[in-house]
Amino acid sequence: MTPTAAVQSRLAKQSRKLLAVVRDRLKQSHATRGLGFHVESVESGLAVFRMRVKKRHRQIHGVVHGGVLATLADTVAALAAYSALPRGSEIATIEMNINFLEAVHSGEIRAEARVLRTGRNFVVVECEIRNEDGSLAAKSLLTFGAIADRVAANLKH
Repeated sequence: MTPTAAVQSRLAKQSRKLLAVVRDRLKQSHATRGLGFHVESVESGLAVFRMRVKKRHRQIHGVVHGGVLATLADTVAALAAYSALPRGSEIATIEMNINFLEAVHSGEIRAEARVLRTGRNFVVVECEIRNEDGSLAAKSLLTFGAIADRVAANLKH
């Protein structure tokens, strides 16, 4: 195996492991379990989710409720942030801005979150949510507070 192939193989294995961890964490989330978010892919600093629009997602005017889109943005962005930090880190959303640009009526939507900056105590992430036709439905910018495992362990004592 060439050095490049070995590196690609190692990265693919790490990506599969990370994807499994993220899917497990999503199943453990009581807040989002019933919303039907599906993990498409995760790699360091990037996460992509999909959601098939169902009746339960729509508000009285027949479009996806903004709160559902905000929850999707927060969830996918948190997992992108988590994937960019050392194992065992803990994060919490400290700020979120979302602009709703186009109504979502039906179909499958795609949310992609990308880490913009990782600092010692924070992570800044952007998230785009697109309609099935690829048009931009919402754009969000989120800041997460982050603490590493060793810091979290010290705070719990």
